Amino acid sequence: MNAIQILFWFLSALALVSALMVLLSKNPVHSVLWLVGVFFAISGHYILLNAQFIAIVNLIVYAGAIMVLFLFVIMLMNLNKDTEPQKNIWMKLAGAISAGCFLMILVSLIRQAPELQAKTAMMKEGSIGLISNLGKALFSTYVVPFEISSILFLSAMVGAVVIGKKD
Repeated sequence: MNAIQILFWFLSALALVSALMVLLSKNPVHSVLWLVGVFFAISGHYILLNAQFIAIVNLIVYAGAIMVLFLFVIMLMNLNKDTEPQKNIWMKLAGAISAGCFLMILVSLIRQAPELQAKTAMMKEGSIGLISNLGKALFSTYVVPFEISSILFLSAMVGAVVIGKKD
């Protein structure tokens, strides 16, 4: 095994353990922090796939902004064990059975799909997913839509400042 395979298996184990801890943590704030660990592990997988831009966007958007939003919502809701309704054993059993049935259906559909069995990844060169290629495409081929979207974002920011401004 080379270093990339070892790193892949480490990141996969980290993502699985963090995802399990999201589900098993009693404290919602700890669950959110474990979810940040999942996002870091997934970003590591993106870097292994030579998709640096997607990895950085994943960290900034999901591990940064969305997790801060989740933390604010959880803290504002003031969740604790006393106010949480207790579910009976039949509801838990029904949830486990339906999840198992859904998983079996999903696995059987994936195994029977002929399109998925014959497909392989088509990579021309090692520069797929690099930020420099994205920048070249944005500022050459897609310069007009890029500038229109920047004007749209600028007008949205000005509108937010005007609406939020006190008289």
